[in-house]
Amino acid sequence: MATFVIVHGAWSSAWGFARFRALLRARGHEVHTPTHTGLGERSHLSHPGIDLESHVADVLAVLQFEDLRDVVLVAHSYGGMVGTVVADRAADRVAQLIYLDAFVPRDGESCLDLQPPEIRSRALALANEHGDGWRVPQNPMPPDTPAPIVEWAVPRRKAQPLKTLQQPARIGGAVERLPRAYIYCTRVGPGDVFRRFAERARADPSWRYRELDASHNPHLTMPETLADLLDALARDPGAPRTERAPA
Repeated sequence: MATFVIVHGAWSSAWGFARFRALLRARGHEVHTPTHTGLGERSHLSHPGIDLESHVADVLAVLQFEDLRDVVLVAHSYGGMVGTVVADRAADRVAQLIYLDAFVPRDGESCLDLQPPEIRSRALALANEHGDGWRVPQNPMPPDTPAPIVEWAVPRRKAQPLKTLQQPARIGGAVERLPRAYIYCTRVGPGDVFRRFAERARADPSWRYRELDASHNPHLTMPETLADLLDALARDPGAPRTERAPA
């Protein structure tokens, strides 16, 4: 049995993995899905000062107060920013770090730094026009997301504090000594912002690399396949190798 800690992406929170948690638990694992301050059931705590370090502190606190060790840290999307810093600072508690279609920052890079100029400009414009200058309204969900999932998810998606996307990640290097894996979702959206990280991982023999024939939220659109893949990665870290997960 593994202990999973799932670090969610922007605009989301623990609710996004509520149904997925049951699938991992059915496979014998313990699962924690902390919610970042200012989002989901903690959206009432949102304020302009929330930044990347705020969300790092959220996840570090769960590791500490739950006394979690040998953790399989799964970082989705923006959660790659948070998960990288968490793993770097709590490397003694992390067994492996799995990026799920996620950003993989280097020291000094922010989430907006890792995106094309037009996306950066759009995020700032949306925050100014619709978010009181400090919140970024929700992106639309991938177009292949089934309508019932969209209807369920959209009311729960909350605006993302802008500073979480602007603050650079501060990374000391311990994360690079951990076992790491990258899961790339090949049904890409506009800009394909995660391809660069997938290609970097695929080219590095110290990483394990997998692909899913899925859009950006496989925990919602193909949860059984993703649960099988995470289960396999947790049970057999093994030698790094490149494989395509079955659809």
